[in-house]
Amino acid sequence: MARQSLSLPVILIFPLLFHIALAKTLKRDVKALNEIKASLGWRVVYAWVGDDPCGDGDHPPWSGVTCSTVGDYRVVTELEVYAVSIVGPFPTAVTNLLDLTRLDLHNNKLTGPIPPQIGRLKRLKILNLRWNKLQDVIPPEIGELKSLTHLYLSFNAFKGEIPKELAILPELRYLYLHENRFSGRIPAELGTLKNLRHLDVGNNHLVGTIRELIRLDGCFPALRNLYLNDNYLTGGVPAQLSNLTSLEILHLSHNRMTGIIPVGLAHMPRLTYLYLDHNNFNGRIPDAFYKHPYLKELYIEGNAFKPGVNPIGVHKVLEVSDTEFVV
Repeated sequence: MARQSLSLPVILIFPLLFHIALAKTLKRDVKALNEIKASLGWRVVYAWVGDDPCGDGDHPPWSGVTCSTVGDYRVVTELEVYAVSIVGPFPTAVTNLLDLTRLDLHNNKLTGPIPPQIGRLKRLKILNLRWNKLQDVIPPEIGELKSLTHLYLSFNAFKGEIPKELAILPELRYLYLHENRFSGRIPAELGTLKNLRHLDVGNNHLVGTIRELIRLDGCFPALRNLYLNDNYLTGGVPAQLSNLTSLEILHLSHNRMTGIIPVGLAHMPRLTYLYLDHNNFNGRIPDAFYKHPYLKELYIEGNAFKPGVNPIGVHKVLEVSDTEFVV
């Protein structure tokens, strides 16, 4: 009996080990990664040894490449090649890695547009292209990435309007578009994103009003951080903005906004940072703001408020790192 009980685990485990040993990387992914390897500079190539990006018996997986076993094959699920001075156009071969869930090419020197083939990456959850030199408009095919939760496109040279197709990404939580050359109005359709927590469109060439942005009933139900600073927004702060009860940060600095500040904003339960500076606001700041239990900073300089209106806290630039959001 003892010999039989010892042999049973071996019988069960051996097929599993045999299966793992036989698992090969999908030819589609091997071809795509080798095409990418051929187009990249020496900083990446020196760490990508061998022909199989998922590794083989003689070489480990390529640096920045994560693979998973699906059925009888290994597939590439994550590609992270950042801060290595990649020069040239966006590597279109990336869009052949159909099982990617994370693509991180940030802090390189990529140029040109995002190719429309990006829409092929149906499983992609995180797309980080910030701090490059990418240009042109965002392709409408971005709306085909239905699994996307994090989109980082900041610090590039994208132009044109912010595509409405972003509003059909049901899982989108974090949208970073600041420091580009976007123009036109911010699509009000973004307010239909039920999971959107962070929207940053600061430092662009955007026009329009907040009233237009929040015109849809029940908009932005989960939004915590709204950055609209350093654009060309006009009009006032509508009282309806107080309906965004999850809002913690409201950044309106350096626009062309006018009018008084409605007292309803002081009753937003989670409001912590309110930046109104360098606009054309007037009147007084309602006393309720100074009694708000969580408001840490109220920055008001560069407006036409009546004498006696005082700021709250010491103004500082808020920078939130990607590591606080990327999962």
